[in-house]
Amino acid sequence: MKKMRWKRFAAFALAVMLFAGAVPVAEPVQAYASEVSVYSDKIQRGKTGKSMTLSFTIKNTSGSEIKDAKIAFDTSGGEIWDDDEEDRQYGYSFPFEVTGKLNDTDHPKGIGNISDGKEKKVSLTGTVRRDLSEGYYKVPVVVMSKDGGWIGQEDLRVWITKSTSTDDDDDDTNKTYDFVLGEGQDAPRGAYPEVMNFSIGLRNNSPATVYNVKASMVLDADSTKFPFEINDANYDRMFEKIAVDETVQLDYSFAIRKDSYTGYYPIAMKIYYSDSSTGEELKTFETSFFVHIVSKPTKDDYDEFNEHDRTKARLIIDGYTTDPETIVAGESFNLLLTVKNASSSVSASDILLTMESEKVSDSPVFTTESGSSSTAISSLGAGATAQVSFRMSSRPGVDQRSYGITIKANYDSPEFKNAEDSMSVDIPVKQIPRLNTGTFEVMPDSINVGEESNVMFGINNTGKVTLYNVMARFEADSIQTTDTYVGNIKSGETGNVDCMVTGAAPTADDGKVKVIISYEDENGEVSEVEKELTLYVSEPAPDMDDMDMSGYDEMPQEEPGPLQKYGKVILAAVVIVGAAVGGTIFMKHRKRKKDAALLATEDEVSEEMDDKEEK
Repeated sequence: MKKMRWKRFAAFALAVMLFAGAVPVAEPVQAYASEVSVYSDKIQRGKTGKSMTLSFTIKNTSGSEIKDAKIAFDTSGGEIWDDDEEDRQYGYSFPFEVTGKLNDTDHPKGIGNISDGKEKKVSLTGTVRRDLSEGYYKVPVVVMSKDGGWIGQEDLRVWITKSTSTDDDDDDTNKTYDFVLGEGQDAPRGAYPEVMNFSIGLRNNSPATVYNVKASMVLDADSTKFPFEINDANYDRMFEKIAVDETVQLDYSFAIRKDSYTGYYPIAMKIYYSDSSTGEELKTFETSFFVHIVSKPTKDDYDEFNEHDRTKARLIIDGYTTDPETIVAGESFNLLLTVKNASSSVSASDILLTMESEKVSDSPVFTTESGSSSTAISSLGAGATAQVSFRMSSRPGVDQRSYGITIKANYDSPEFKNAEDSMSVDIPVKQIPRLNTGTFEVMPDSINVGEESNVMFGINNTGKVTLYNVMARFEADSIQTTDTYVGNIKSGETGNVDCMVTGAAPTADDGKVKVIISYEDENGEVSEVEKELTLYVSEPAPDMDDMDMSGYDEMPQEEPGPLQKYGKVILAAVVIVGAAVGGTIFMKHRKRKKDAALLATEDEVSEEMDDKEEK
């Protein structure tokens, strides 16, 4: 605790002295101009107490060749604070042990020359500190010039895990394998017509021994890419094994091609190796080195030469229209393109435009009805435009969205023959929404005023687009207008309607009820489809108890006739006789069924007895 207080007091005193001017303040570090970019394609992994190789790529962006470049870890600011020190935010934990073997800024690692615009894969190795907790750590790496000045810096991220007692030091599962070509060497040089003999060092920069190594030079028949005569059947160099940090020599002897150009050439190498002595699985590592050739003179070095670095026109699509404006899948249309020469000073001639459509399931969405997908423009001056048209057809079964059409142009400019440009447009294709309905189920199909009927049916989406916010509305003079929400219905699916309809007035026509189905498209535009169902609404029968019988007593009474006088008696007698007749018929029917069942039982018993007698 006292130690922590003392540190706080010392920090406070130092701050006061700086403020008062008692202690001179160092000049701020001058910012350096970055001449390279440093990056890694992945976050590499390591374990505490284990050796870890950090591989990364350096690209020369300086505009000139960098001679004798060096790389190193930046260990400044990476100290560990005391455990009782609370103020840890001013430092970070450098993840590697800082020993004499570590390539820090005082002991940088040479990586040779890097030509302008070229990349070089490099690596640095260190032992991960054992006191680290699991997590991400930043590793500052710097690129230095020959005189030690910084020309690039980047913080690479690594993931560190804790080693366990079960870890096997010979387990290569998480190790990063790396090889370095030409370490500390100058680029091999040769001049036509001399034979070029050179040797390139190959160092195993991996954390483990590699086996069955084959260093294979990538050859090319193009003299602008590979400057040597290819005389041997192969230029592979084989090694049974290469230990950690061991360097082997790759010896070559080449005749320089007569048609080669003066300049630097990248020579690609593929390193095949196995991480075990059994050699069951071969892995590949790709790298390269440079050679310098003196041969046919050019105005620029080879690494700056570009066969397309000539003045040419610039063709673009300045606009397009379609007729009709809305293209429905499966229909034909006219495509009118406006081609413009965007160059301000260079003309184009003998222009050939070839159209290629985007494909869906390996079939083009758009095709030309004439069968030819090319057209020509004789010439386009600087800034000039020309229009070309195509009669197109669209596939009927595609989804509703935009599809691309690429227009490739081949043309001549005064300084550039057979120049090429590629342009593209996006054409939206629309699908017509389609639906149908299932059978209307109306239960019951006849109701009285004030009663309800249950209506059920399905709405089938038979189109290629989703129907949004689907609703069903029921309208008629005889019912209360009713709305029900169905929701979204995807292509090929069915939405179900199940609602109650209430009678409002007696049906005065043929009982037809309108069913109006509305839906929205993806732009919110509402459409409607009208259907019909049949539902009869009747006036309810009067209730005898509720009828007003007053006034009947004051009406003159006529002498009742025989039917009126004895009508109720006669009606009762008819009911009684009918019931008797119905009962008699029901009893006879029941007796017949009973007799038939008894007879069947007797037959079964008789058959069983006959069977027993036979046995």
